[in-house]
Amino acid sequence: MPFNSSGAALAHLTPRPTQTLWGDNYLSFDSASGGGTFAQQFLPEIYEKEVERYGNRTVSGFLKMVGAEMPLQSDQVIWSEQGRIHVAYDGIATANQVEILSNTGNTITVPTGHLVQLHDTIIIAKAAVSAKCLVVGVAANVITVAPYATADLSAFTNSDNIKLFVYGTEYKKGSSGVAGSIDASFTQFSNRPIIMRDRYQVNGSDTAQIGWVEVTSENGAGGFLWYLKSEHEARLRFEDQMEMAMIEGELAGASFAGTGNFAVQGTEGLFAALEGRGLVYNNADFDSIGAWTGSAAHDSTVVNTGLVEFDTILNELDKQGAIEENMMFLDRSTALSIDNMLAQQNAAFGGGASYGVFNNAEDMALNLGFSGFRRGSYDFYKTDWKYLNDSTTRGLFGDIEGVIVPAGTSTVYDQSMGKNISRPFLHVRYRKSEADDRKMKSWITGSVGGNYTSDADEMVVNFLTERCLCVQAANNFVLLKNTTA
Repeated sequence: MPFNSSGAALAHLTPRPTQTLWGDNYLSFDSASGGGTFAQQFLPEIYEKEVERYGNRTVSGFLKMVGAEMPLQSDQVIWSEQGRIHVAYDGIATANQVEILSNTGNTITVPTGHLVQLHDTIIIAKAAVSAKCLVVGVAANVITVAPYATADLSAFTNSDNIKLFVYGTEYKKGSSGVAGSIDASFTQFSNRPIIMRDRYQVNGSDTAQIGWVEVTSENGAGGFLWYLKSEHEARLRFEDQMEMAMIEGELAGASFAGTGNFAVQGTEGLFAALEGRGLVYNNADFDSIGAWTGSAAHDSTVVNTGLVEFDTILNELDKQGAIEENMMFLDRSTALSIDNMLAQQNAAFGGGASYGVFNNAEDMALNLGFSGFRRGSYDFYKTDWKYLNDSTTRGLFGDIEGVIVPAGTSTVYDQSMGKNISRPFLHVRYRKSEADDRKMKSWITGSVGGNYTSDADEMVVNFLTERCLCVQAANNFVLLKNTTA
């Protein structure tokens, strides 16, 4: 008897001697009779190489350019910074207000704990009015003076913004009894390292299913990776976060609500240090141009208000005795505005006389991506800071426009080395001893790859670091902020 409803009755495939498509020699996966609905008739073409659509995705490198890394062995790092050597008081700050207590009795209110002494010669000033005086009486927060050129201080009132500084002393011939002495002033600062951790985990089954991907790493390496590609990116992400935490770190305040495992103390990052101790300039617009001036076209000049803004920063750096060489790390818009500001100084903009640092070479000046320039007695080296441009970091907010960092060093006593050494104003301290180096630790746990540390069917790559940032002489740094972002 013949077979009924058997596979023998189905259409069969006829193999061909060459790799040529015929109507009866291919497998169809989308046929309902075949029992499947596989969407593609043929195997797909697979690109092995990963497409780099975001370019270099890492944002670290800033601290490597401007600072250094060195070990510490304690829970806290403390340093001291020198104070001013001259005595001066500014009436702007309410807590240190300088006021005329009596403009006929020639008494002046000064901050409690002041350093003005008998026989000091001082200058007091408001706006365009000043007077030179001899200090003839000193109390806790009041001094009495004798003006040299006027009978009293009637030109001043207690509502004026009075400023004062000591410029010398004067004693009568044959006098004795020199008044007091002034100890050198200094300010102490400290910071605490934080512990950072991360991990990458993959189960044992996935490690046995190898699928190679050709990649080009952010560090310049290239080649093929399988499941370790994710571990590689986890490491890159952690290295970025090591730097970002030093930039964005914040000390825990009295209202911090972390308890238990979350009872941490925080750390002072770069931005927090500059907000508290540095110079902050808001809403810089360096390429701003004012109105043309002059009675005729041939003698009109343009008012470069952007350059005036930059000079305001230089004036403040002068007051701080800042370092001559500085590095500018900027976001894209601020970097371009400085390029525009510098380009406006060329002959095409209002009669600029020269190409400045380019030795008057026109072909170089026409390259408007200025990387270095000199203004006054300061040299500036400008570069883009990717951290401020990337849409997954500070570029997401746009509130920080850049940082001006002094290219200098400070001399400090290193207790571990037992001698004075020079260190950059900006440097990272990481925890290290003879027993453990916590600069950047990584170790593997689990039961995969011959690392049998547990019964878990997985491989875990652990990352850890303990570090903090030291921002010394923060008064020489400038933080450029955009308060309208």
